Amino acid sequence: MSTGAADTELDIDATAAADRVAGGALLIDVRQTYEWEAGHVGGAEHIPLEELPAAAARIDRDRPIVFVCRTGSRSALATEVFRSSGYEAYNLAGGLLAWIDSGRAIEPTDGIVADTRPDAS
Repeated sequence: MSTGAADTELDIDATAAADRVAGGALLIDVRQTYEWEAGHVGGAEHIPLEELPAAAARIDRDRPIVFVCRTGSRSALATEVFRSSGYEAYNLAGGLLAWIDSGRAIEPTDGIVADTRPDAS
C-alpha cells in the first residue's frame, strides 16, 4: 500500500495520524487497560503492548496501522516490530498527549491521559 517516500517515515504527527485513520488505517492503542479506560481515541482498538505478539495474527496486513500510547515511546517499539514484519505501520509521535494538544477529542468526553505507573510497561 506504499504511496511514496513519505510512507517510509515511522513517526507521524496527529494530523497525519487522523488522516490515515480517516483513510482506513487501524488505530491501535498499546497502553495498559487503566490508561485506556481513563481516556482514548474513539474508534481505536485496545491491544496492550505485551499482548501484541499474540494478537498479530488477527491484525489485517492489508490495512495500514497507526500505533498510539501516552507519549509515543511504547507505540514506537510496536511500530518498529510490525514494520520489520512487513506491516505498513506508523507511530503517533508524541502519543495521546500530542493528539490532545492538536485539539482532537478523546473518549469519554471527560477522559484524561493517565500517567504511567512504575510497574506498567
